[in-house]
Amino acid sequence: MSREKSKPEAKSAADFIPPDPTLPRLTEAAASCTGCNLYKQATQTVFGEGPRKAKVFFVGEQPGDQEDRAGHPFVGPAGSLLNKALIEAGIARGETYVTNAVKHFKWEPQGKRRKHKKPNAAELAACKPWLQAELNAIRPKVVVCLGLTAAQSVFGRAVRLGDVRGTFHKTSLADDVFATVHPSSILRHPEKEQRDEEYRKFVSDLRLVRERLSSHHPEG
Repeated sequence: MSREKSKPEAKSAADFIPPDPTLPRLTEAAASCTGCNLYKQATQTVFGEGPRKAKVFFVGEQPGDQEDRAGHPFVGPAGSLLNKALIEAGIARGETYVTNAVKHFKWEPQGKRRKHKKPNAAELAACKPWLQAELNAIRPKVVVCLGLTAAQSVFGRAVRLGDVRGTFHKTSLADDVFATVHPSSILRHPEKEQRDEEYRKFVSDLRLVRERLSSHHPEG
C-alpha cells in the first residue's frame, strides 16, 4: 500500500515570502507563516507596522502578551515607554517602523499568566527572511536594535549589548545600525530611581539616532 505524499514542511519564513514583496503583501503572507513551531502557540502573527518610507526602523525581540492578543507590535507597556522616549528625543513616531525579530509570541504558562520565553537561534534564523524583506521594502536611514536578541539577529552573530550600544555599525542587513536596550528591560527594574536613570540613558541613545538622521538630511 503506497503512502500518501505529504506536503513538505516549511523550514523558514523564506518559504512564505511573496513575489514582489511590498509591505501589504508581506503582511498578508506573514499571517499564514508556519516557518517555525512558534505559530502553534501564538494567537496570531504580529507583523511590523509603519509607513513605507519610514526613516527609522525599530527591531524588538518578539511580540509580548498584549501584542499577541491585539495583533499589533509595541502596543503594551514597552510600546508606551518607547513612544514617550521618542517624543523626548525629538523623533516623530509617524516616521518610524516597528517590528520584531520574531513575529510570534513565545511563552510558557506561569499560573494564569503567559510568561515571555526568549526565542532560540533556530527560531530567529527561521524568521529572519521577514526582517530582511521588511528592510528591503522600506530602506530606512537607520535601523535601531532594541535589546540583545534584536541585535544578534540584525548583526548576524553573537554580540554583547554593552559592546555595541550607543554606536553605529554596518551589517549585512543594513548600513547604519544602532543598538540600545529594549524598553521592557527598563520597566523590569524594581527600583524607581534605577528605572528613571535607565530611561534617561535610553532617551540619550535615541537622541543620537535623531542626530544621525539630521546628518542624512542636513535641512532638518
